[in-house]
Amino acid sequence: MKQRLLLCLLLCGVMLYYAVPRLSLESGGLRGLFAGCWLLFAMLAVAGNLTGILYSPKKHKLKRQVEHKRLRQY
Repeated sequence: MKQRLLLCLLLCGVMLYYAVPRLSLESGGLRGLFAGCWLLFAMLAVAGNLTGILYSPKKHKLKRQVEHKRLRQY
């Protein structure tokens, strides 16, 4: 699962690398609104993938558990 999250994070980075120079937040109207919404959704995708990577459950090495037999005294 971490590989998929890392791949999505890298793809988000590539999309941001290509899109940020082409988006203009200063232009008004629909163009500026689209740029702002696109950047917001891109940042949400990055944040979600980072959260998935950082808070994923850790895999523990299998420890051999010694079973102790109970001695029953009647």
